[in-house]
Formats: sequence, C-alpha cells, structure tokens
Amino acid sequence: MIRLFIPHDLVAGARLDLDEGQSRYLAAVMRQVVGDAVLVFNGRQGEWRATVAAVGKREVTLHVEAQTRTQAIGPDLDLVIALVKRARLETIVEKAAELGARRVRPVITERTNADHTRVDRLQAIATEASEQTGRLDVPEVVEPVKLEKLIGGWEAGRRLLFCDEAGDAMPVLQAVGEGGSWAILIGPEGGFSPKEREMLRSLSYATPATLGPRILRADTAAISALTLWQAAVGDWR
Repeated sequence: MIRLFIPHDLVAGARLDLDEGQSRYLAAVMRQVVGDAVLVFNGRQGEWRATVAAVGKREVTLHVEAQTRTQAIGPDLDLVIALVKRARLETIVEKAAELGARRVRPVITERTNADHTRVDRLQAIATEASEQTGRLDVPEVVEPVKLEKLIGGWEAGRRLLFCDEAGDAMPVLQAVGEGGSWAILIGPEGGFSPKEREMLRSLSYATPATLGPRILRADTAAISALTLWQAAVGDWR
C-alpha cells in the first residue's frame, strides 16, 4: 500500500489537503481514485489508514480513518558523513534512512572534495526512503558544518564511533560495546588528515573503529558501519 509522510496532525475524521507534488504523485503517477486507501504518517502520531476523498486538477484530499500503528521510537543514532560527490551522498542518505539513522549530519573536513550540497534535495530523498521502508519517522538532514565546529558543539552523552582506516582501531562490533546515544563518523574519500585524526582520538567520548583490511568508499563504509551498529546494539537484535 502507498505510504506518505504528511506533516499535519493525524486524527480520525481529519481531512488532509495534499500539496501539489503529493497530489500529482497519487493522481497522475499512481492513478489513485476516490475510495482508494493509503497509509500516512507524520513522525509523531504513528501510522494511519486514509482514503482518497477527492481528486482535483491540482489537489487530492484524504480522509483519515483509523490508526494502524502507534508511534515507535527508533535508535538514537546519527550518521556524520564528510561531503562527497552528489550521487554518492544521495545514496548514503537513502541507505541511512533505510538502516534506521535518526539524523544525517554532513561535515566538511580538510580533505573534503565537495564543498556544497542541496539539503532540501537530501531531505526529500530521506523522506521517500522512509515512506518506502515502513519507518514511522523521517531522519533529519542538517546543514553541513566544519568538523571542528561539530565537535565544538558536541551533545553531552552522545558517543562517537569514527571509522579510521589507520592505526590500531578495533573492529566495529568490538568498539561499540553498549547501546545508548551514538554517532557514526565516516571520513572523506582521502581519509582524515593527521591533525583531524589526532583531534578525534583525543576525545573522551570517541572510539576509533575499523571496517576491515580493505579501504572502502564512503558510501560502502557508511552502509557497513550502520549495519554493524544495528546488529550489535540497535533494533535488529
């Protein structure tokens, strides 16, 4: 069944006027007609069954009927990713949503090759992935900041797992240890600079981890690290 993320409050009996993009998707792409059922969620009030109440030239109206799932809270996991080329970054955001990350935080490092991105485009990708994967929330994609600024404003109590291809890092499954609030940091294609690596290893809340004997591209590293974290202490157990 079609699922849509809708920011409006969801209660039985509510009528929802969809925006032009969602209306076009339902009416023109998916060929939905009056009486067809869809599922809607807003990240706060679970998932609801709704039916198409009206189809206009530019607007579709839904009638909310009943809740199908109550809101669930997923793991408190951020993915911090150094900016990479657009196609790879879009893949990373999509897979982060599928794999249960709560936030995606792009960062700029000394060896970052890309220095800008369209956050609105990335947020749309995260939303679409959440709709397709059955999530009840949508991960937030935040504006890119420099790595030093991110570390300077680090949230108390959140541990950092940074994937480091150099040094004496432990395998991810050993490095994680326990659950709670975590962030996974994936560096740029050229790796962290010596200065950045020294800074990260000096942090009391940071743990270096290796993803094996081969050097992985950023998208492969992000997917691998998220998968291992979920298997170790996330909601896959």
